Amino acid sequence: QVQLVESGGGSVQAGGSLRLSCAASGSIFMLNAMSWYRQAPGKQRELVAEITSDSNTNYKDSAKGRFTISRDNAKNMVYLQMNSLKPEDTAVYYCNAIGVGGNKLAFRSWGQGTQVTVSS
Repeated sequence: QVQLVESGGGSVQAGGSLRLSCAASGSIFMLNAMSWYRQAPGKQRELVAEITSDSNTNYKDSAKGRFTISRDNAKNMVYLQMNSLKPEDTAVYYCNAIGVGGNKLAFRSWGQGTQVTVSS
């Protein structure tokens, strides 16, 4: 079983920055795509950014130019640097990972979420 633990959320004023981290642990043979999703109250969960095992990235349009996703394969970590934050970025942010476990079976795991609140 693979566990994901996020950290780094908090409250900031508009224009501020936060850096989210996500650590993957457990029986991991290979981590493929890692991504960040978010869910605001009353809204569906949406993809914010994703990064492949060879560091190709993809972003939600509203995140382009403000957010940067990166990963450290040696540490099984993924990060989301968020700059120029806006009140509409307020949400619970979830880490997601797709890979192969030590049992050689594919997995998709979610973290427990971390709250990001941006005030105007």
